[in-house]
Amino acid sequence: MEIQAFVTTPFSENCYVIKDGQEALVIDPGEATPELLQALEGYTVKTLVNTHAHIDHVGGNAKIIAHTGCELICHAECVPMLENVAIQGQMFGMTVENSPPPDRLLDEGDTVTVGSVTLKVVNCPGHAPGHIALVGDGFIIGGDVLFQGSIGRTDLPGGSLDVLMASIRDAFLTLPDETIVHSGHGPDTTIGAERQSNPFILSHLS
Repeated sequence: MEIQAFVTTPFSENCYVIKDGQEALVIDPGEATPELLQALEGYTVKTLVNTHAHIDHVGGNAKIIAHTGCELICHAECVPMLENVAIQGQMFGMTVENSPPPDRLLDEGDTVTVGSVTLKVVNCPGHAPGHIALVGDGFIIGGDVLFQGSIGRTDLPGGSLDVLMASIRDAFLTLPDETIVHSGHGPDTTIGAERQSNPFILSHLS
């Protein structure tokens, strides 16, 4: 298994591609950059997952789906925002194609597979409606929940600091300290490092 990260959009969003065997899974394509499309060449891409539906995580949905023919899956509460991707883009002066609708909906306890790898879906609201994370063996693809030294914004529509901290407590801090956190922005971190030094965790959950 290989996890590749691609920094996309003016928001420096991390899109992840998980490869196993000849299959690849795309997570949160903020845009379909040439580097991202090149990385998918020669692989069978069956699935694209959105952890949530903010523009910087879904702006590349349409092009990735057109390029690969993959299905789109996300949480049901993402759908209203997913239906307005082009409008989201206009708010930031960006021209973005509307996303196709999801082919399948995800919820807590569901699984996503790529090759021989199985990822467990955990619900992580607080930053955005319908936010999920994907838990693998020794890692979590966390979207905009927990960052190195910080957390996701809670001042956007549907955001709540209390709800987000509960998500971090229940979905992230229950994982082993050595678990790698692949965040939606910024560098990787670990559960242990954030448990020890993240100021939001120390002030709200200690």
